Amino acid sequence: MIGVKRQTAKYVLCDYVMSNIAWLLFNIVRFYMPAISSGYVALDDFLLSRNVLIGQLFMPLIMMMVYYLSGYYNVAFFKSRLHELFTTVSSTFLNTLILFFTALINDIMPLRIDNYELIFVLFALQFLCVYSCRLVITTNATHKIHNREWYFNTLVVGCGKQALKLTRELNERAKSLGYNIVGYVDIGEDSCSKELPYPVYPNKELGELCDSLNVKYIIVAVDDNRQVRLNAVINELYPLDRPIKMQSTVFHNLIGRVKLSNIYGQPLVDVSSCAISEGGRNMKRLVDIVISGIALIFVAPIIAIFAILIKRDSKGPVFYRQERIGYHHKPFNIYKLRTMYADAEGDGKPRLSSTNDSRITPLGKFMRKYRIDELPQFWNIFKGDMSLVGPRPEREYFIKQIIEQAPYYALMYQIRPGLTSWGMVKYGYAKNVDEMIERLQYDIVYLENMSMLVDLKIIIYTLRTVIMGRGM
Repeated sequence: MIGVKRQTAKYVLCDYVMSNIAWLLFNIVRFYMPAISSGYVALDDFLLSRNVLIGQLFMPLIMMMVYYLSGYYNVAFFKSRLHELFTTVSSTFLNTLILFFTALINDIMPLRIDNYELIFVLFALQFLCVYSCRLVITTNATHKIHNREWYFNTLVVGCGKQALKLTRELNERAKSLGYNIVGYVDIGEDSCSKELPYPVYPNKELGELCDSLNVKYIIVAVDDNRQVRLNAVINELYPLDRPIKMQSTVFHNLIGRVKLSNIYGQPLVDVSSCAISEGGRNMKRLVDIVISGIALIFVAPIIAIFAILIKRDSKGPVFYRQERIGYHHKPFNIYKLRTMYADAEGDGKPRLSSTNDSRITPLGKFMRKYRIDELPQFWNIFKGDMSLVGPRPEREYFIKQIIEQAPYYALMYQIRPGLTSWGMVKYGYAKNVDEMIERLQYDIVYLENMSMLVDLKIIIYTLRTVIMGRGM
């Protein structure tokens, strides 16, 4: 069985080689276009000229950057041919515009039709070269998956009637979908089916189990009467960093838009990924890196000034570090400027703060009002722990309480937590678990409507909140 990295490497190598060929062919066509005067008599002299060689070196790299940002390399298998066609058309068209207005600006000709010809030739060569190679790789992979030459070890969570039904549907298909069931997990159903053809494992050490069985996908198929138990299991599945799919009727408490796939006519809900496209996901991360990197430079003097003030205001460290739960239920340390007196949770019990909290220092009240204490989190964003926009990260202590009342909180693990969120803009800080659940409704709406434009709106509203001092 081919691995994800190897398959992705095929696509990357294919695109790079084909981009080089496309650019070379374009330069040959460009040399012979009557409307363009290259200044060279022989083709080989033109192709070996300094500017053309530099272009041959750097132009394919620019193309590759666009292909990466399009999200094409995020998914190695199960590619939709239609989506592949659309992605290739859009990314090659964007490449054409970038290359035309950067490298070919000197080739602009008096007649508009000649310019259109130049753009069309560049686009057509890129698309034909890149798409033909991609299509060969994707078709070959699909053929081998359908013929059961390639498969992906799959662990089924559940061991009852639904698990047995799913197994039969997968095994009886004429064309395989690539899911090779290697075992089942008993989450405490009334009784496991005796007809299951593969081993049943207890619900413990799932990470070690997935590693030992080389599991690539997890499918949840439990009987309806085990819904309550399933809510607790979901939290255990996210940290495994594997795609989680479940029957839509099983996890009906989850709300929000989700990606659907079909297994023998039965819809599966992909709860490990959010509604945003792969290209949007890459762009979001790129924006996070660029903005947080720039922000760190500009806020460094502000942080330094308040570090001195904090030291003078009260005893204790300048920075406050606290463990929060982030993307795919993974813990990370969030950084803040300290706004409370030292040992504010000396009894060891986590407590939420309120407007008139006596633990907050006088300087801390000012910093919270303008959210100055959050500035060090640009480092969390730069590292990849957080994003500029996303649901605020919570502590495990409070998450367990939220999950009991609102199991759909598990959807928050689909994306990185944010410095700001729609919930923070519309609701603000929560003083107890009930208010956390109320604020969660706004974050669910955000998951349904994620886009770069929505992120921009949230950032603008956040800046207004900060400027007006409504941080508390």
